[in-house]
Amino acid sequence: MRVLGVDPGLTRCGVGVVEGVAGRPLTMIGVGVVRTPPDAELGQRLVAVEQGIEQWLDEHRPECVAVERVFSQHNVRTVMGTAQASAVAMLCAARRGIPVALHTPSEVKAAVTGSGRADKAQVGAMVTRLLRLDAPPKPADAADALALAICHIWRAPAQNRLQQAVAQHTATARTTARKGRTA
Repeated sequence: MRVLGVDPGLTRCGVGVVEGVAGRPLTMIGVGVVRTPPDAELGQRLVAVEQGIEQWLDEHRPECVAVERVFSQHNVRTVMGTAQASAVAMLCAARRGIPVALHTPSEVKAAVTGSGRADKAQVGAMVTRLLRLDAPPKPADAADALALAICHIWRAPAQNRLQQAVAQHTATARTTARKGRTA
């Protein structure tokens, strides 16, 4: 599975592509940051994020895009910019028919480090170790994007099995209800 991880942000949007399957060593395909000038107009910045994400999608052809789920912060302005960049990433993937998965920061930290309260340095260190890199990716947004991709690769099989079980249960319940109405 090839996953593009996106750590959304208006000034720095981390992007990283990881390939592999759960239970096997993973491979980093690429990592970087889409940057926009803080003094540019919002519309121009969103277009720049879109163009950057589109380039990553064109170049790396991921099977899935994993985006950090935006959570409430005290700084509403920061949250809005993060949410807007997140929406751009989801739109770019959806336009191409690529599935999008959202993961919370604590879910990603727990998957990669074992603790949902890990700090940026711990996440960077584990990403470096898991992907057998010489040094942690810089800036932290890039390492976070790789962590998102790793989290999705590791969690996707279990999530898919859960979704299939729920769908099967729902279908069985509908069939049973229909039989009850016709009897």
